[in-house]
Amino acid sequence: MKNKKPFSPSGKLTLVFGAVLLGTLTGCVYREERAQPAEVYVAPPPAQTVVVVEDDYVYYPQYEIYYSSSRHQYAYRDGRSWVSRPAPRGVTVDVLFASPSVRMNFHDSPAQHHATVIKQYPRNWAPPAQQPQRKEDRKDDRRDQHDQRDDHRDNHGR
Repeated sequence: MKNKKPFSPSGKLTLVFGAVLLGTLTGCVYREERAQPAEVYVAPPPAQTVVVVEDDYVYYPQYEIYYSSSRHQYAYRDGRSWVSRPAPRGVTVDVLFASPSVRMNFHDSPAQHHATVIKQYPRNWAPPAQQPQRKEDRKDDRRDQHDQRDDHRDNHGR
């Protein structure tokens, strides 16, 4: 048997090739990438919707009380101060709502307008339809109704 040299020229070539292969594979080491901070999405706040509700008042002259249906509050003077409360003072809601009333055309505090309002609508104010008719007016109404019936008969022959 022949003695083989451990590093023959073909063995050297194999060794070099193996070293290059090993170096190439070693250079391909898996590197874990650094964790990037995650992007955080922050939604913008919802658009703020502002609803402006104008005050709407109904005035009850007999009691000098205002009611705001948008606020569900009664406004009136308590001594020298103006107050807003969820219930009227000194009268039940049913009695108040059954009394004469008038819709106001202002949209701010009744205190700003009350001096003018009480002149226009005194405590004994009633809408024109609710004021009692005078006797003369009732007689004229009956005459007009009688004349209308006569006209109807003349036109239709009855």
